[in-house]
Amino acid sequence: VDTETRERGRAPDGSALVSGRRLFMQLHVFEGALDPEALVEDTKASGFDAVVYQHVSDPWSVGLLTMHTEVDWFVAEQQKWLRASSFSGLTLNRDMSMFARGYAIGYESDLDHVLVNRNRDRALNPAWPWAIWYPLRRTGAFARLDQKEKMKVLGEHGVIGRAYGEEDLGHDIRLACFGMDRNDNDFTVGLLGKDLLPLSKIVEHMRGTVQTSTYIERLGPFFVGKAIYQSAV
Repeated sequence: VDTETRERGRAPDGSALVSGRRLFMQLHVFEGALDPEALVEDTKASGFDAVVYQHVSDPWSVGLLTMHTEVDWFVAEQQKWLRASSFSGLTLNRDMSMFARGYAIGYESDLDHVLVNRNRDRALNPAWPWAIWYPLRRTGAFARLDQKEKMKVLGEHGVIGRAYGEEDLGHDIRLACFGMDRNDNDFTVGLLGKDLLPLSKIVEHMRGTVQTSTYIERLGPFFVGKAIYQSAV
């Protein structure tokens, strides 16, 4: 049994890389937000790396995305702040809460960038205010595939993602949430961009891939929002 909890990568010379650093990210959705500006001011004053989203489908809901490399921070600092801030008067939509961690596939040569900086920079990029966040669970059949077949299946998604990214139409954040999600999902995905339509098209294109059509047990719920506050990168 491999009990290594650090993430693995590979240097250009082929040598193995490992890192225990990773960014944890959490999305909470709050209902009853009659004064979003007060929430923005409280979030700004906190000094946290955070995004406040206006829910596109609910004028009285906002999303709060926070991130940190220390998992204890979410309990020791964030929850204490939430109870003392204007968020405390809102209703938490527990079905929409997502909590997940950065991960590496195994070939990355810059683990700090992949595990920490890339996800943070993408979430806080003011040029990409629109976001679609959702969890997913793969079927057991995918877990039983050999590694070569898994990489082939995942590669199809990679081609779509790179195509949209190269044209600055959409960028993704991929996080693992095994055992950390109340609905037992495997991953949390964020699609970010300057406009919503291309992000919707990414989801549409993904529907026809082998992974989504054959090896996904469930997707969602989906949170769709536009940032009304992003802390500085």
